[in-house]
Amino acid sequence: MAVASSQPWVPPAPLAPLFQARAVASVLEAQIALSRRGFSSGSIDGVSGYQTRAALRAFQQRYGLPPTGDLDAVTRDRLVLDAPPFTQYVVTSNDLARLMPIPATWLGKSQQPRLDFVSLLELVAETHRAHPALLRRLNPEVDWPAVAPGRAVVVPDAAPAPPDVRLAFLRIRLRDRMLTGHDLRTNVILHCPCSIAARVDKRPVGRLEVAVVAINPTYTFNPAVFPESAEGRRLGRKLTLPPGPNNPVGVAWIGLDRPGYGIHGTPRPEDVGRTESHGCFRLANWDAAHLAQLVWRRLPVYVEP
Repeated sequence: MAVASSQPWVPPAPLAPLFQARAVASVLEAQIALSRRGFSSGSIDGVSGYQTRAALRAFQQRYGLPPTGDLDAVTRDRLVLDAPPFTQYVVTSNDLARLMPIPATWLGKSQQPRLDFVSLLELVAETHRAHPALLRRLNPEVDWPAVAPGRAVVVPDAAPAPPDVRLAFLRIRLRDRMLTGHDLRTNVILHCPCSIAARVDKRPVGRLEVAVVAINPTYTFNPAVFPESAEGRRLGRKLTLPPGPNNPVGVAWIGLDRPGYGIHGTPRPEDVGRTESHGCFRLANWDAAHLAQLVWRRLPVYVEP
């Protein structure tokens, strides 16, 4: 027997029009389309800088186009958007519960339960591969410190799909500060900016191998590695820092077969490729997390001058 409903009938909402695949129309859309294909230009910001041109060159080389690094007509036609470049992200109470201040000292960091995001803007930007300044431009009416659960914000839709072939080796070019992943035919299937050691003698050159992969690792602060740290000299002992996106090695650690060296994330993704490290290879957290899902033990890593 049918049961009558006390609720009035509401007609279904009309379906959103289907997105028609098209060539990218701007640098911002190009950065999003490149990211979806595994060619990271660092923090998505809509600015045609060195890292965007490098990602374009890698894409052009992969698909047999002149490697100019320019977003020319031929590249636009090949760099097609097959889905809208932007989407909405709805802020949750869990997002807000994650936020916490990060102490300035090594000792203070070691005493935290985790090293999570400091602000909602940082959380939304990093989880969507975006520069915070871009999110402010996309959402000019949003008061980020006052956002409540349920608020929708516009974000880039830039997550890469897994490559359809297995990684065969990694290449790190010190001069260019770029990391690339290659298949068995040497085609580039992954590209991202990379920070390198400040000191030339700390930059390993030659063939290395992946030894271990850790997701959301802890970090051991060793004063001997930071002789410039007055706090480290006072402490005179090692500290263990908890995991989180603001951990010194970010959300992923890919250890290499040379002690103390690895490829890892960073708390400051906007600085990747522009600042220098104590010896390891720094990637944006999202690039490190993506790479950690693709590498395997004993994967060759070729470091070139």
